Amino acid sequence: MGVLPDSIDYVLLDEPAIARRVAALAAQISADYRGIRNEDFTLVGVLKGSFIFLADLARRLEVPHRVDFIALSSYAEKAEATGSVRLIMDTRADMAGRHILIVEDILDTGYTLDYLQRLFMARQPASLKSCVLLSKPERRRVDVKVDYLGFEIPDVWVVGYGLDFADRFRTLPYIAALKPRVYRK
Repeated sequence: MGVLPDSIDYVLLDEPAIARRVAALAAQISADYRGIRNEDFTLVGVLKGSFIFLADLARRLEVPHRVDFIALSSYAEKAEATGSVRLIMDTRADMAGRHILIVEDILDTGYTLDYLQRLFMARQPASLKSCVLLSKPERRRVDVKVDYLGFEIPDVWVVGYGLDFADRFRTLPYIAALKPRVYRK
């Protein structure tokens, strides 16, 4: 792993642990969606944080699928208190009648996933499920259903494997806790 960047406190999940869990999730999803046609099964990645997880997961799936993206904004100071979520970029394809799997990097308060589930249910999909890499149960404000979960983690600010702090650290190959002095400035 080498020397950690100065802003990193410790590695929470290393590359092999992440790879094993992503492979297990892909196997479970593949078994659940066996028999679905390519045009009927769509992975919807939530940008920007899920892009690495989505890519690794999609490459390991053994069932035909399409990939689309959506982008939201929810980390304004107000969102923490109010749960406001703003749609920045919508999917390109019509989701009606498709089996949709929302792929999200982290489940924190639950506001974002709740918003996405309501948004996609209004579009009348054939089915709607969610796959979340990380969950912080201590932070939950909204009870949301997660169908496929990678890891439960403690309430620490994590970066790497797509997750960022101020658009930094996304491409670290592991998931690490950021030193509190970095985000408490």
